[in-house]
Amino acid sequence: MKLHLSKGDGKNIVTAYGADHVAINGQRHESSLVVLPNELLTDWAVRNVEELTVAHVERILGHKPEVILLGTGKQLKFPAGPILGCAAQAGVGLEVMDTFAACRTYNILMSEGRFVAAALIFA
Repeated sequence: MKLHLSKGDGKNIVTAYGADHVAINGQRHESSLVVLPNELLTDWAVRNVEELTVAHVERILGHKPEVILLGTGKQLKFPAGPILGCAAQAGVGLEVMDTFAACRTYNILMSEGRFVAAALIFA
């Protein structure tokens, strides 16, 4: 699905997505990544929710997001309790949803000026 946002103010926006990819500012990515308004973490080597560790979340938390959107692939799958607890202890919301919903929600929150991180998993 292609998305259109009238302006990104030089920030990262999701411009398209599909079952096996996401496009950020028109550039296609076919593996899991973290999208922040001003940075992409393309070396985020998480292939499924079961592989997600506290260390993965702590890396995202190091960027000081207001909220983390965890896109778990084609289906919503909740991560283990310690992962949810890690974000909660840091005072950061961790919202779990399928990857398509995370892409849409990221664009909305980012366009509102929120400092949001979208951790997108592609199996």
